[in-house]
Amino acid sequence: MQSICKVYFWFFLSLAISFFSLSLKFLSKDLTVIIEYNLISLNSVSLVMSILLDWMSLMFMSFVLFISSMVIFYSEEYMYGDLTINRFILLVVMFVLSMMLLIISPNLVSILLGWDGLGLVSYCLVIYYQNVKSYNAGMLTALSNRIGDVALLLAIAWMVNFGSWNFFYYLDVMKNESVMELISWLVMLAAMTKSAQIPFSSWLPAAMAAPTPVSSLVHSSTLVTAGVYLMIRFNYCFTDSLKFILLLIASLTMFMSGLGANFEFDLKKIIALSTLSQLGLMMSTLALGGYMLAFFHLLTHALFKALLFMCAGAIIHSMSNCQDIRYMGNLMNQMPVICSFFNICNFSLCGLPFLSGFYSKDLIVEVMSMGILNVIIYMLFYVSIGLTVCYSFRLSYYSLIGTFNFLSLNSLGESFHFMIKGMGGLIFLVVFSGSMLSWLIFPTPYFIILPFYLKIMTLMMIIIGIFLGLEMAKFKISFQLKSLISLSLSSFLGMMWNMPMISTLGINYYPLMMGKVLLKNVDQGWLEYYGGLGLSNFLKTQSKSLQLLSLNHLKVFFGLMVFWILFIFLII
Repeated sequence: MQSICKVYFWFFLSLAISFFSLSLKFLSKDLTVIIEYNLISLNSVSLVMSILLDWMSLMFMSFVLFISSMVIFYSEEYMYGDLTINRFILLVVMFVLSMMLLIISPNLVSILLGWDGLGLVSYCLVIYYQNVKSYNAGMLTALSNRIGDVALLLAIAWMVNFGSWNFFYYLDVMKNESVMELISWLVMLAAMTKSAQIPFSSWLPAAMAAPTPVSSLVHSSTLVTAGVYLMIRFNYCFTDSLKFILLLIASLTMFMSGLGANFEFDLKKIIALSTLSQLGLMMSTLALGGYMLAFFHLLTHALFKALLFMCAGAIIHSMSNCQDIRYMGNLMNQMPVICSFFNICNFSLCGLPFLSGFYSKDLIVEVMSMGILNVIIYMLFYVSIGLTVCYSFRLSYYSLIGTFNFLSLNSLGESFHFMIKGMGGLIFLVVFSGSMLSWLIFPTPYFIILPFYLKIMTLMMIIIGIFLGLEMAKFKISFQLKSLISLSLSSFLGMMWNMPMISTLGINYYPLMMGKVLLKNVDQGWLEYYGGLGLSNFLKTQSKSLQLLSLNHLKVFFGLMVFWILFIFLII
């Protein structure tokens, strides 16, 4: 069966190039185009489909399409042998199209369509490998995202007061209106569920049950970034109290996921938790008022995170589908090209100077250092940067160097022609996109003057993180792991502060117990007694007694007659 990968690869790639060139034109001329397509006109009511095209939506679309084209190209070999590969590719295409609809909508109703499309298709993709774990993960993902959908529906209901659902027209005008404030709170709740901020974080690592190409797409530029993108669009009408709450939650998310990744052994989950950390960084940047910086980091992060997942997929493929990093080791000798890509992405994630992640991350931290901030938030930012480096280097130590810990008869090697080509398409952008975008997005470059110790604070955190990562990754027969000494604390931190337990068993336990009580006491208890079984028993006993009468001798009837005569005499 001929797969349709090539068709969609070329289609998405050509669209990505055309959208990127368009975005450059819009950026240079500072254009914004709103296209209104009249679907139905009935008397004075018009049903209009609005499309918003500005440099931001066009550039984001070009990045999403470019990454998805590479992912589809990569999927042809990754999903080789799957009988339903065409269905898989079509699901990915539906996913990307839902994201497109969300990006170009200035209208809350059409945003909801794209938003729900992402939620539903992500459920189908998470349960693609059909087993109980995938079903549970898919259900957790879908139900967590439903909360955000409800928030958006409420926002749509509130926007009836405005006379139109095109929020884009009202952001600046209605900034101090109480209705707009309520809508922005609801949008923040929706964005928190989609971008997996505390307390909705547990679905993000669970969604790793999906095939790796899907993880690559979801965690770089589609599902999780939808919330951040919506917040960037709504950033003009945020009140101070909303920014404060968002800053606190996002900083805690960044810190929590950084800690959790240091105790995790599943390769894909470590990368998923790093995504969560970066989302916390973007959200907290938004809360500090730097929506352009958040968008800049969104784009650079999309590239290196997509490639990081692709590398993880190639490693998992060659290790007979084993994801535990303790089984890896010495991969640098076995698969040098993939490990080189993996290392470059890791360095970019850490913010190592002159890779793409550095330009956005360093800028965010320096702009934050210029502001007047609470010391707790300040410390959370810098500690989170250190933790990012710590888990990245721990991952490198475990998987790339040392001794090989898997089966001695292994089939490692780089026979992945398509997969490496798909990755090769992204690696140049991972290295150069940061500097390119910083020149494009900020026409006048940021020039930040800070004291020397603040200027090198990021670099110091990176160096401390490297040493801590080495300490965390020591793995010998005679060596006692530090995390085993305080097992309860490390399991608490590794479980994202027990969030998966709270969001699954914490919510399920009482309804299930209540169901059990109702089943025992009502369904199998009083309802049985007074319901069908009780009634049938009663009728059985009655019919038996009547049968006794009908089958018995004449003396019974005489006895009854005497009894009735006595009864009548007594009454009289």
